[in-house]
Amino acid sequence: MNFVRALWRLAAALGQALAGALICALCFPFLAPPQRMAQVGRWSRRMLRALGIRLEARGAIHAGPLLVVANHVSWVDILAVNALHPVRFVSKADVKRWPLLGFMVASGGTLFIERERKRDALRVVHQIAEALRAGDIVAVFPEGTTSDGHDVLPFHANLLQAAIATGAPVQPLVLRYRDAQAKVSQAPAYVGDTSLAASLWATVTADELVAEVIAENAQGTRHADRRALAEHLRETILGRLNEGRE
Repeated sequence: MNFVRALWRLAAALGQALAGALICALCFPFLAPPQRMAQVGRWSRRMLRALGIRLEARGAIHAGPLLVVANHVSWVDILAVNALHPVRFVSKADVKRWPLLGFMVASGGTLFIERERKRDALRVVHQIAEALRAGDIVAVFPEGTTSDGHDVLPFHANLLQAAIATGAPVQPLVLRYRDAQAKVSQAPAYVGDTSLAASLWATVTADELVAEVIAENAQGTRHADRRALAEHLRETILGRLNEGRE
């Protein structure tokens, strides 16, 4: 029964992916940016349902300009955040080369960074700053990679400079997953040598998978030290992540 359910979820997710690609190709060229983002939010909620994931949100993402700072567990993170409130993400550049999904991610206004090139961070900082000055909400994963959901890796502070330079607030966002078997579900984890296909299969076969998104209070950044700010944001997220696990 679980196998049949998983196949149904995969079929539903594929249908949503194709529908999303059509929206990006046929509708986005004629829509204003706010209308595009609204479409991203609706599509993300539909995709979560197709995958069998229930969204559980606490708090709300503030209006822009805003830099959202979140821990990173899975590709599902992007769906969960956008389902709560659509944002522009900063993503590693190789995502842009993923079949179909890369096109959709780029259409959603994602900013891409070549993490292997240290100098590329400066270019992306300038792009984030321009987006913040335009009133956008931009989300970053300062860990620079995914973790297993039990801990939060050290934050890289470089991208936070965009918020400091523009005086835009930052808002910590906590992402965690649970299912019928565990308080910290490993089903959506996308770490180490795990392939996207394996992570997808683990996700659709999970029982009662819940994506929990906790939006903490936004914080000012004027005259902040970016490294101190990065550590403070990490501690805020880690503290909330560990709540209720003992």
